[in-house]
Amino acid sequence: MIRYTLVENENDLEGILILQKANLKKNLTPKEIKLDGYVTVDHDWETLKNLNETEPHVIAKDGNKIVGYVLTMTEKSRHDIPLIYPMFNEFDKLIYKGQSISEYKYMVVGQACIHKDYRGKGLVEKCFQLYKETYSQFYDFSITEIDRINKRSLNAHLKIGYKVIHSYKDNGKDWDVVLWDWNK
Repeated sequence: MIRYTLVENENDLEGILILQKANLKKNLTPKEIKLDGYVTVDHDWETLKNLNETEPHVIAKDGNKIVGYVLTMTEKSRHDIPLIYPMFNEFDKLIYKGQSISEYKYMVVGQACIHKDYRGKGLVEKCFQLYKETYSQFYDFSITEIDRINKRSLNAHLKIGYKVIHSYKDNGKDWDVVLWDWNK
C-alpha cells in the first residue's frame, strides 16, 4: 500500500536520491527521455537536506521504499543550486495578476519524480494533493519551469492544475513557466 507523507528521516532523503539518480536525464536513453520524462538537477545530500529543513519534501512510500516525490523549495532556496539561478531570475521578471512574482509568497517545485513501475497509477496527483494541502495555507501558489521537451512532466503539471504563464529561451532550451494558483 502506498503512503503519502512528508520526509520523516534521513532514510527518506536517501531514498529520494536513489530515485533521482535513476531518472536523471544523463542516465537515460533518448527513448526513455522522450517516453518517460526525466529530472535535471542532481542534488547532493547537503542541498537536499537543507531544502527539506526549510519545508519538508512530499514523498510516496511503498513500505520503506520511496516511489515518488515532490521536492520543495522556497524563494530562500534561490542561491542554493547554481543551475537554477536563471529560473529565479526569470521569475523576478514576471507579473502575475498585476503584481511581480517576487511580491508573492510562493513555493517552487524543486523536482517531481515517480518510480517507473508506479507511473500512471495516480501517485503524482496524490503527491501534489498533499503538497497543496500542506503548503497552500502559507503560500499563494506553486511555480516552476519545465524544459519543453519534457512533455511527460509538462502534461503531468497541467493535469494537476498548473497553467503556463510564460515561455522563454535560455542556453538554447525552450522553457515553460507553470503556476498553480492556490487562491482560486
